[in-house]
Amino acid sequence: MKFTKMHGIGNDYVYVNCFEETVADPQETARFVSDRHFGIGSDGLVLIKPSKQADFEMAMYNADGSRSEMCGNAIRCVAKYVYDHHMTEKTDISIETLAGIKYAEFTIEEEKAVAVRVNMGRPQLDPKKLPVDVSLVRGDTGEKVVDCPITVGGRDYRMTCVSMGNPHCVVYVDDVDGLELASVGPEFEHHPCFPNRVNTEFVKVLDDHTIQMRVWERGSGETLACGTGACAAAVACVLNGYTGRQVTVKLLGGDLEITWDANTDIVYMKGPAEHVFDGSILLDSEKQSTASLSK
Repeated sequence: MKFTKMHGIGNDYVYVNCFEETVADPQETARFVSDRHFGIGSDGLVLIKPSKQADFEMAMYNADGSRSEMCGNAIRCVAKYVYDHHMTEKTDISIETLAGIKYAEFTIEEEKAVAVRVNMGRPQLDPKKLPVDVSLVRGDTGEKVVDCPITVGGRDYRMTCVSMGNPHCVVYVDDVDGLELASVGPEFEHHPCFPNRVNTEFVKVLDDHTIQMRVWERGSGETLACGTGACAAAVACVLNGYTGRQVTVKLLGGDLEITWDANTDIVYMKGPAEHVFDGSILLDSEKQSTASLSK
């Protein structure tokens, strides 16, 4: 299987061009290639496929093999891949995902896509569609989950829940750097009020247009960045009155620029996408491998 390793501000995936390759068992393949000791090493697997509804389809799988609806960093890398590999000559394309069709615009330098701006769609705030069972944390089923109390691991937090095609729980903390995310992240992910588990963003507001964030991704653990999480965090900050609608989100892997348009209700995300290396890997029934890599 030929593959390309790419990352968006450190959120790295293994990308497979399914116009040329066939992946028979994407769930197991995702688990294998994601392993940073015995596989290639990544936050998951992304398949670039033909689409009947859009220019391309992005099918993505987390490191644990579970299917994910959407990833903002991954979709930027998909856009860069198809442009850089001459699969399209357009500088704006549509990409089908489980969260719907998304639209990407390229910034081109020296005939390569170096940054991508993605129309991430409208944020979903209905708790039934996220989903989040607010009756387990506040005793009612209100229209939005904004600044809602939740107790996790014996500690009280205030959460705001936003879906960007996948579920996010945004909480505010005084110290992002010192957070013991390896222990608190899984407690949020598997809290009973999130029937489909949840991605959790831990946010510190720096000023009215800048926030710092770490993220625990459902099915992958802590990652250096999360595009949909950055969008959800920016939306949550607006809803809580902490920032304006243009927000710089500072993540471990770098910065993303998020805009929530007041007129259209559309969230836009802009950030880099980078190629790491190309390679090929032989997968057999026991998932043993030999690999060859090239920059």
